[in-house]
Amino acid sequence: MSRAFVKEDREDLDPLPDLPVSPHPNYVTPRGLAALQVRLLEKQRELATLRARQDRLDRLPEAAAERDIRYLEVRLRSAIPVDPAGHSGREVAFGLRVTVADEDGGEASYEITGEDEADVALGRIAPHSPLARALIGAEIGDTVIWRRPAGVVALEVVAIAQP
Repeated sequence: MSRAFVKEDREDLDPLPDLPVSPHPNYVTPRGLAALQVRLLEKQRELATLRARQDRLDRLPEAAAERDIRYLEVRLRSAIPVDPAGHSGREVAFGLRVTVADEDGGEASYEITGEDEADVALGRIAPHSPLARALIGAEIGDTVIWRRPAGVVALEVVAIAQP
């Protein structure tokens, strides 16, 4: 390979571009806040391990860890903690788990959590998602309309609980 394409004589590496930060308020549950703190500590340990390597020709993993640390620090600084225990549980709100029934009688449960904690496989949805926006403020027995790309679905709120 031509030496013109090798940067091994440079000590530094331009920082990677920052990860995009959501424009939405950064509401977090206590569990979500703790998870962000753990992720930051893990990334800081990872970076320390990378910097301690004997062979540091490839600095890209260090730059990626630094970028991830910057992102997590921004998310922690902007975090707005919301304790779901402060909600009465009479209406769907951030941090609560809601069970809904569709028109065919099928049931599903969702927990409205912070963006960094959202995980569809675990039934955790972000508060600005179309489903969460339809559910927030509804009470048991209410029917809400969930507008989704595949069509409109009517959902009846059948239960609201602490996670």
